[in-house]
Amino acid sequence: MRVLGIDPGLTRCGWGVVDGRPGARPTAIGVGVIRTLPELDLELRLLELHTAVTALLREHRPDVVAVERVFTQNNKGTGHATAQAAGVAALAAAQADRPVAWHTPSEVKAAISGNGRADKEQVTLMVTRVLGLAEAPKPADAADALALAVCHVWRGPAQQRLRSAAIAGGIGAPVVQRTLPRWQGVAAR
Repeated sequence: MRVLGIDPGLTRCGWGVVDGRPGARPTAIGVGVIRTLPELDLELRLLELHTAVTALLREHRPDVVAVERVFTQNNKGTGHATAQAAGVAALAAAQADRPVAWHTPSEVKAAISGNGRADKEQVTLMVTRVLGLAEAPKPADAADALALAVCHVWRGPAQQRLRSAAIAGGIGAPVVQRTLPRWQGVAAR
Protein backbone atom coordinates (compact mmCIF):
# COMPACT_ATOMS: atom_id res chain seq x y z
CA MET A 1 0.00 0.00 0.00
CA ARG A 2 1.30 3.45 -0.88
CA VAL A 3 0.20 6.29 1.40
CA LEU A 4 0.62 10.03 0.94
CA GLY A 5 0.66 11.63 4.38
CA ILE A 6 -0.30 15.30 4.65
CA ASP A 7 0.48 17.41 7.73
CA PRO A 8 -1.71 20.38 6.77
CA GLY A 9 -0.55 23.95 7.10
CA LEU A 10 -0.91 27.07 5.06
CA THR A 11 2.63 28.41 5.38
CA ARG A 12 4.25 24.95 5.64
CA CYS A 13 2.35 21.84 4.58
CA GLY A 14 4.36 18.67 5.20
CA TRP A 15 4.05 15.69 2.88
CA GLY A 16 5.50 12.20 2.98
CA VAL A 17 5.01 9.11 0.85
CA VAL A 18 5.46 5.63 2.33
CA ASP A 19 5.11 2.12 0.92
CA GLY A 20 4.26 -0.65 3.36
CA ARG A 21 1.90 -3.14 4.87
CA PRO A 22 0.88 -3.98 8.43
CA GLY A 23 3.50 -5.97 10.30
CA ALA A 24 6.37 -4.97 8.03
CA ARG A 25 8.87 -2.14 8.04
CA PRO A 26 7.58 0.63 5.75
CA THR A 27 9.78 2.37 3.19
CA ALA A 28 9.97 6.12 2.68
CA ILE A 29 9.50 7.08 -0.97
CA GLY A 30 9.52 10.86 -0.71
CA VAL A 31 9.21 13.69 1.77
CA GLY A 32 9.06 17.45 1.70
CA VAL A 33 7.22 20.64 2.54
CA ILE A 34 4.94 22.77 0.41
CA ARG A 35 5.40 26.44 1.26
CA THR A 36 3.17 29.41 0.49
CA LEU A 37 3.98 33.05 1.07
CA PRO A 38 2.02 34.73 3.87
CA GLU A 39 1.81 38.00 1.91
CA LEU A 40 -0.26 36.37 -0.85
CA ASP A 41 -4.05 36.51 -0.73
CA LEU A 42 -5.62 33.49 0.96
CA GLU A 43 -7.25 32.16 -2.21
CA LEU A 44 -3.91 32.22 -4.05
CA ARG A 45 -2.19 30.37 -1.21
CA LEU A 46 -4.91 27.72 -1.26
CA LEU A 47 -4.58 27.44 -5.04
CA GLU A 48 -0.80 26.95 -4.75
CA LEU A 49 -1.34 24.27 -2.12
CA HIS A 50 -3.97 22.52 -4.27
CA THR A 51 -1.68 22.60 -7.32
CA ALA A 52 1.24 21.14 -5.34
CA VAL A 53 -0.83 18.35 -3.75
CA THR A 54 -2.33 17.49 -7.14
CA ALA A 55 1.20 17.21 -8.57
CA LEU A 56 2.21 14.89 -5.69
CA LEU A 57 -0.83 12.70 -6.36
CA ARG A 58 0.10 12.44 -10.03
CA GLU A 59 3.77 11.74 -9.32
CA HIS A 60 3.43 9.20 -6.51
CA ARG A 61 0.01 7.65 -7.27
CA PRO A 62 -0.85 6.75 -3.65
CA ASP A 63 -3.56 4.24 -2.79
CA VAL A 64 -4.80 6.51 -0.01
CA VAL A 65 -4.14 10.00 1.37
CA ALA A 66 -3.76 10.26 5.15
CA VAL A 67 -4.49 13.74 6.50
CA GLU A 68 -4.09 14.97 10.06
CA ARG A 69 -7.47 15.70 11.59
CA VAL A 70 -7.38 19.32 12.68
CA PHE A 71 -7.75 19.94 16.38
CA THR A 72 -7.80 23.49 17.71
CA GLN A 73 -7.73 24.40 21.32
CA ASN A 74 -6.11 27.77 21.89
CA ASN A 75 -4.96 29.30 18.62
CA LYS A 76 -8.11 29.58 16.54
CA GLY A 77 -6.44 31.63 13.75
CA THR A 78 -3.87 28.92 13.08
CA GLY A 79 -6.58 26.28 13.40
CA HIS A 80 -8.67 27.87 10.65
CA ALA A 81 -5.70 28.05 8.27
CA THR A 82 -4.79 24.44 9.07
CA ALA A 83 -8.37 23.31 8.48
CA GLN A 84 -8.42 25.13 5.14
CA ALA A 85 -5.17 23.42 4.11
CA ALA A 86 -6.56 20.03 5.18
CA GLY A 87 -9.70 20.67 3.14
CA VAL A 88 -7.67 21.56 0.05
CA ALA A 89 -5.64 18.33 0.40
CA ALA A 90 -8.85 16.29 0.76
CA LEU A 91 -10.33 18.04 -2.28
CA ALA A 92 -7.27 17.21 -4.39
CA ALA A 93 -7.49 13.58 -3.25
CA ALA A 94 -11.19 13.41 -4.15
CA GLN A 95 -10.48 14.87 -7.58
CA ALA A 96 -7.82 12.17 -8.07
CA ASP A 97 -10.35 9.53 -6.95
CA ARG A 98 -8.24 8.60 -3.92
CA PRO A 99 -9.75 7.84 -0.51
CA VAL A 100 -8.87 10.10 2.40
CA ALA A 101 -8.16 8.78 5.88
CA TRP A 102 -8.23 11.19 8.80
CA HIS A 103 -5.99 10.58 11.83
CA THR A 104 -5.78 12.61 15.03
CA PRO A 105 -2.40 13.88 16.23
CA SER A 106 -2.55 11.65 19.34
CA GLU A 107 -3.40 8.59 17.20
CA VAL A 108 -0.39 9.27 14.97
CA LYS A 109 1.91 9.86 17.95
CA ALA A 110 0.75 6.65 19.61
CA ALA A 111 1.24 4.65 16.41
CA ILE A 112 4.76 5.90 15.73
CA SER A 113 6.11 6.20 19.28
CA GLY A 114 3.77 4.29 21.58
CA ASN A 115 2.93 7.56 23.36
CA GLY A 116 -0.06 9.67 22.31
CA ARG A 117 1.54 12.70 23.95
CA ALA A 118 4.95 12.41 22.33
CA ASP A 119 6.63 15.72 21.47
CA LYS A 120 7.88 16.71 18.01
CA GLU A 121 11.43 15.54 18.75
CA GLN A 122 10.22 12.06 19.79
CA VAL A 123 8.07 11.76 16.66
CA THR A 124 10.96 12.81 14.42
CA LEU A 125 13.33 10.38 16.14
CA MET A 126 10.90 7.47 15.80
CA VAL A 127 10.09 8.27 12.15
CA THR A 128 13.82 8.26 11.42
CA ARG A 129 14.27 4.89 13.16
CA VAL A 130 11.12 3.19 11.86
CA LEU A 131 11.88 4.14 8.26
CA GLY A 132 15.63 3.51 8.60
CA LEU A 133 16.50 6.99 7.37
CA ALA A 134 20.12 8.18 7.37
CA GLU A 135 19.05 11.54 8.80
CA ALA A 136 15.97 13.03 10.39
CA PRO A 137 13.47 14.64 8.00
CA LYS A 138 13.29 18.42 8.44
CA PRO A 139 11.38 20.49 9.22
CA ALA A 140 9.09 18.80 11.74
CA ASP A 141 6.15 19.17 9.32
CA ALA A 142 7.85 16.72 6.94
CA ALA A 143 8.50 14.23 9.76
CA ASP A 144 4.89 14.56 10.90
CA ALA A 145 3.66 13.79 7.37
CA LEU A 146 5.77 10.63 7.26
CA ALA A 147 4.40 9.68 10.69
CA LEU A 148 0.85 10.09 9.33
CA ALA A 149 1.65 7.81 6.40
CA VAL A 150 3.21 5.17 8.66
CA CYS A 151 0.26 5.39 11.04
CA HIS A 152 -2.13 4.67 8.19
CA VAL A 153 -0.05 1.79 6.84
CA TRP A 154 -0.10 0.16 10.26
CA ARG A 155 -3.63 1.04 11.42
CA GLY A 156 -5.70 1.86 8.34
CA PRO A 157 -6.53 -1.69 7.18
CA ALA A 158 -7.61 -2.76 10.68
CA GLN A 159 -9.75 0.37 11.07
CA GLN A 160 -11.43 -0.35 7.73
CA ARG A 161 -12.17 -3.96 8.76
CA LEU A 162 -13.69 -2.75 12.05
CA ARG A 163 -15.84 -0.22 10.17
CA SER A 164 -17.02 -2.91 7.75
CA ALA A 165 -17.80 -5.32 10.59
CA ALA A 166 -19.76 -2.65 12.45
CA ILE A 167 -21.82 -1.89 9.37
CA ALA A 168 -22.41 -5.60 8.69
CA GLY A 169 -23.59 -5.94 12.28
CA GLY A 170 -26.12 -3.15 11.81
CA ILE A 171 -24.11 -0.42 13.55
CA GLY A 172 -23.99 2.80 11.59
CA ALA A 173 -25.44 3.63 8.24
CA PRO A 174 -24.38 1.55 5.25
CA VAL A 175 -21.77 3.17 3.08
CA VAL A 176 -22.80 3.47 -0.53
CA GLN A 177 -19.85 3.05 -2.89
CA ARG A 178 -20.06 5.51 -5.72
CA THR A 179 -17.80 7.19 -8.18
CA LEU A 180 -17.85 10.94 -8.05
CA PRO A 181 -18.10 12.84 -11.32
CA ARG A 182 -14.85 14.48 -12.39
CA TRP A 183 -14.68 18.18 -11.81
CA GLN A 184 -14.30 19.98 -15.13
CA GLY A 185 -13.61 23.45 -13.83
CA VAL A 186 -15.71 26.56 -13.95
CA ALA A 187 -17.41 27.05 -17.30
CA ALA A 188 -16.88 30.40 -18.97
CA ARG A 189 -20.00 32.44 -19.59
